[in-house]
Amino acid sequence: MEGLKVTTEGLANRAAEWRSRLAILVMGLLLFETLSGLAIYLLPFSLPVQFAVLVHTGAGLVFLVPYAWYQVRHWAMYRQGGFTHVKLTGYLSLLATLLCGISGLVLTWQAALGRRINYTWDTIHLITTFAIIAFALPHVGVLILRGWRGEGGQVMAEARRRWGLGAAALTLALAALVGAWVWCYQPVEYANVFPPDYNLSYGGDRPFAPSLASTATGGAYDQRSLSGSKSCGTSGCHEQIVAEWEPSAHRYASMDAAFQAVQNEMAKQNGAESTRYCGGCHDPISLFSGTKNIFAENLSSLVGYQEGISCLVCHAIQKTDIKGNADYTVRQPERYAYELQDDEGATGLFMRDFLIRSYPRQHVESLSHRLFKSPEFCAACHKQFIDAEINKVGWVQLQNQYDNWRKSHWNHPGEPGKTIECRECHMPLVADSKDPGSGDPLDYNRSTADGKHRSHRFLGANQFIPLIQKLPGGEEHVRLTEEWLRGEIQIPEIAAKWAQGPAVPIELVAPARVGPGEVVGLKVNLASNKVGHDFPTGPLDIIQAWVELTVKDESGRLVYQSGALDERHFIEPGAFIFKAEPVDQYGNLIDRHNLWEMVGVRFKRSLFPGFGDAADYSFHCPGGSAVGAQPLSPTQQHQFSTPQAKGKLYVEAKLQYRKIDQFLLNFLMGEASGLTTPVTTISRDSKVIEVVPGHLGLALPAQTGAGG
Repeated sequence: MEGLKVTTEGLANRAAEWRSRLAILVMGLLLFETLSGLAIYLLPFSLPVQFAVLVHTGAGLVFLVPYAWYQVRHWAMYRQGGFTHVKLTGYLSLLATLLCGISGLVLTWQAALGRRINYTWDTIHLITTFAIIAFALPHVGVLILRGWRGEGGQVMAEARRRWGLGAAALTLALAALVGAWVWCYQPVEYANVFPPDYNLSYGGDRPFAPSLASTATGGAYDQRSLSGSKSCGTSGCHEQIVAEWEPSAHRYASMDAAFQAVQNEMAKQNGAESTRYCGGCHDPISLFSGTKNIFAENLSSLVGYQEGISCLVCHAIQKTDIKGNADYTVRQPERYAYELQDDEGATGLFMRDFLIRSYPRQHVESLSHRLFKSPEFCAACHKQFIDAEINKVGWVQLQNQYDNWRKSHWNHPGEPGKTIECRECHMPLVADSKDPGSGDPLDYNRSTADGKHRSHRFLGANQFIPLIQKLPGGEEHVRLTEEWLRGEIQIPEIAAKWAQGPAVPIELVAPARVGPGEVVGLKVNLASNKVGHDFPTGPLDIIQAWVELTVKDESGRLVYQSGALDERHFIEPGAFIFKAEPVDQYGNLIDRHNLWEMVGVRFKRSLFPGFGDAADYSFHCPGGSAVGAQPLSPTQQHQFSTPQAKGKLYVEAKLQYRKIDQFLLNFLMGEASGLTTPVTTISRDSKVIEVVPGHLGLALPAQTGAGG
């Protein structure tokens, strides 16, 4: 402002420029923008900082027009003056302010209408803020210092004083607006307390026992603090991920009709507090809010039932342990302003989403951790045991996907190029991702800009519940689950280190030819081809995987079978089956998933990763003197009519799978419900055996071939 010739008229013009409302407005806005920007960058997450973001954005938009007007006038007035250090710092501060304004406009547009802000623009906005301080401060400071020295006389001193007071007043007024907003805003107050009748039978220091899950405070968490998963999608940010999560096993972990029925049975027999054992993995929101308590309807909170393992439950976990039984600690996340206000309407929702996108530091730092990438994170729930607290006898290992994987050929510690971890299989990369969290430089084979996110479908083996519960996207999820079970889903990320073909292929071995009346021997070989843990895995007292074998003659008549379902959907006795038969302390079979009574198993069959098993069968070729089948075991009896063979026998073997056995389903839902679990054929193989009259003797397997 000091470029005009020092005349009476020049001094008057300069004084008028200093005390003009435009100069005061511009300086006041610039000062507030600079100070609030520094506060947003330097101060910890809080309500005042969040409302400073909103006022900073609004004031910044207002600032642009008067600033442009002021700079045009200012340049026109002083452009002909000599080029001094004051003019140099003026031009540099002008350039910094323009870049800061442009980047601010871009960031505002992205936060208001996009999915995320661009961190390059955010960095430019931050750097130019410091540049404004570096250049504007000496530009204005030198002029003020001259005024203190008496240059320009009383008129200029008074003009500068008025300018300074006006700018400070405007800055304070905007700061007061932030304070008033904070004072008027009424955030949702959490009720982090247990119900008055909450049972602490496992000890006051273990309120969630017998689950090993815990909160960072050791106390209850309001159910609202860990819920609201759908808002992650309706905000316009994580739509793809929420759509993947909605029909997933994580989402329906609590609403699973079978789980609810087992939980109610457990409460009847053992007391409501015993169901906390299940809650850490199946229903954490209800567990932490104290809902698994006597007199609580369904032992589940409304939001816990609807969300199961919500977005925030997983993303708020701070540490885990590989003991299992939900041995993790969750921290109650600080929520943004308007994040929990359902009654604020469209304006409140807009401000919530704008704040998260424009000021994402808290969102990212509190909800994104490297811990998620480790199999040890999954181990907290995907490893289970019971001990004397539950069965009154002693410790028994149950399902254990983590240690299966850890001891398998898929795990090569320190060699990520050879190792396949949980997330690489069950959370494969989704290409062309629009999610703000796409890209990841922390994975050995990824980058920040790879345009992919990890699927949150968590595909596994439950092809039953998504349709029973009528979940959004359930049909698509079931289709993908069945493809997953068959090993048909391609995962480019691990294609070089993963096997091709079925997940568990079978190979039918049969003789090339037999004679009428001969004993025909068959063998079905099974191998765990690309399963990262035992197959099948999970609660093997519930899950069933078995071999169904059929032999037919050329007329289509059944010659021999094993593993067929009867009219009530039960597997016929004697079938080759992968399952477990747990028992209680009296030797009684645990067949209602009453694991709280389990002390051991009397039978278990499953496939360890990379290992195989075989089923042997024998029957008499029709047309000879023998009728019926040579039994594989005393429990396996088959009697079929045996007409003269028509030249060929057609043999087919299938590896079948279903999530819940029919007996348990009838017990939980009632036989009258008519419910049955769908059966998925995981793999199959077939052979043709020629029947050659006069070919006598024991026909043992001779023909081999891999099944598909």
